[in-house]
Amino acid sequence: MITAQALGCDVSRETLERLEHYLSLLEKWNPRINLIARSTLSDVIQRHFVDSAQIAALDHNPRGAWVDLGSGGGFPGLVVAILKAETAPDRPVILIESDTRKATFLRTVIRETGMTSKVLTQRIEEAPPQDATTLSARALAPLSKLLDFSARHLSHSGTALFMKGETWGKEVEDARTQWQFSCTPHTSKTNPNAVVLEIGDLVHV
Repeated sequence: MITAQALGCDVSRETLERLEHYLSLLEKWNPRINLIARSTLSDVIQRHFVDSAQIAALDHNPRGAWVDLGSGGGFPGLVVAILKAETAPDRPVILIESDTRKATFLRTVIRETGMTSKVLTQRIEEAPPQDATTLSARALAPLSKLLDFSARHLSHSGTALFMKGETWGKEVEDARTQWQFSCTPHTSKTNPNAVVLEIGDLVHV
């Protein structure tokens, strides 16, 4: 069961019910289209839901679009969308996912939980620029590639929140050969060796 205590934030019963329904759909669809690794199913709440929820708490932008890149099974994008439906109901959340089957799953969760989020079934580099005030991604690509995507989809004053594993320091070092940017690492609440990188002020070198 998903609880507010596990998520680390104060949420309504309706939000918890939406998350639980998302979880039930994930378990139903996963054998067919491999939304998440089967090895993580036994710890799905901590590994995916709690891990994704922490990124929403780092968001400092009260308005403008939140855009999630390569959403896959919906982490962190769908979790963010469900949490934001309660705390910022007028803020658009847009999920970009090129895989048609995964995009269909995302739309199914959105429809059945009564949200208004949008799914773009396009490659990230081909989708129209989104002018996002917040951009997110999890387990998608090296940081240098994520910054290429950010140059296309992040607003000039926007913030990127990228979830990274234990090699994040090397990724930052490599990315600085091509980009100038501010970077604040926030230690992950689910893995002490992982971080959420808060990135802004992006300029190509």
